[in-house]
Amino acid sequence: MFRFGLCLLAAFLGGAFSIWMSQAPWSWQNEAAAQIQAPVPLLSRFPGDPRWYDADGHTPAEAVNIAVYEHCNRSVVNISTVSVRSDRFFLVEVPEEGNGSGAVLDQTGHILTNYHVVQGARQVNVTLSNEETFPATLVGADPVNDIAVIKIDAPAELLVPVTLGDSDRIKVGMNVYALGNPFGLERTMSIGTISSLNRTLEVQSNWVIKSIIQIDASINPGNSGGPLIDSHGRLIGMNTAIASRVAQSAGIGFAIPSNLIRRVVPELITHGRVIRGDIGISHVTVTEKGLRIARITAGGPAEKAGLRGPRVTRRGPVTLIDRGAADIIVAVDGQEIHNAAEFLGIFESKKPGEVVELTILRDGQPARVRVTLGSDTSGPESKGF
Repeated sequence: MFRFGLCLLAAFLGGAFSIWMSQAPWSWQNEAAAQIQAPVPLLSRFPGDPRWYDADGHTPAEAVNIAVYEHCNRSVVNISTVSVRSDRFFLVEVPEEGNGSGAVLDQTGHILTNYHVVQGARQVNVTLSNEETFPATLVGADPVNDIAVIKIDAPAELLVPVTLGDSDRIKVGMNVYALGNPFGLERTMSIGTISSLNRTLEVQSNWVIKSIIQIDASINPGNSGGPLIDSHGRLIGMNTAIASRVAQSAGIGFAIPSNLIRRVVPELITHGRVIRGDIGISHVTVTEKGLRIARITAGGPAEKAGLRGPRVTRRGPVTLIDRGAADIIVAVDGQEIHNAAEFLGIFESKKPGEVVELTILRDGQPARVRVTLGSDTSGPESKGF
């Protein structure tokens, strides 16, 4: 009887406690319900707390993603191209279509993209965020850095320029957003992080772009030329390549830094090309001692300064080339060089009229030669498609 009384008392107390807890204004049930019905303001709780949402129910990370896309997506354009290739069997020209991405630079219609997106194209069309399409013309191109500027004649109110950021201030681990048109799917955004900095990427034989940004955001065919955006909505790079044998995202992508773009674009708009200092040496070969001059421009700066290329002699119908007679370049302005990319890269930021000092080996003896740079006239053959 005593045990039965204890059971009744325990049941009564348990029920009363449950009713009291359910009615208590500070109970965890009511607090959880309040969190769902009335989310607290953004950043008012510690990370991991279920109340870490904004008024629309987004986490801080989601809110940033949404804000970046809404701020930048109208600056992204879809670039479609038409080129031709020769069919050797039928001896006819076969049209080929291509797709890429770009970013609006200003309200006068200048569009930033990769050179390889428009290279060889006979027709280029740009589709804006409102799905209107305009024909484009080539303003200028820098093939060695894979940068091009094209222009469309569109109303200024339809053009939303992207904001350029400072690529020298970015850090490994920062969140980044790759915007573009992969596989022709317009204004797609993929999210990732900066995986590494100061990579080099060879875009032409013996020419590499330095300070390339490595990212893990998904980049696929069609993303080329699209902007790489930071969490403040600023362009910090231009997506240009993927490291994959199947030409699809493999977790490693590359972007041209914005500060290189910032330096190149004004020259492309003004001159149609980048004006660089030219040394007048078009080809070198690597030796154990340095870079041997393999081809020197006749009448160019290097020849005028007294540098020697291969010795050419003719004996009747026979032409003899003595490559061993050419000078071997060891250093430029005291900086040792080991390959053609390093040698050419030195002149990337130099202008015509600047003087460089080459340390060379001639007949096994060291010497120094000062060369006044000329003008590098390399660039796109035409300013139109």
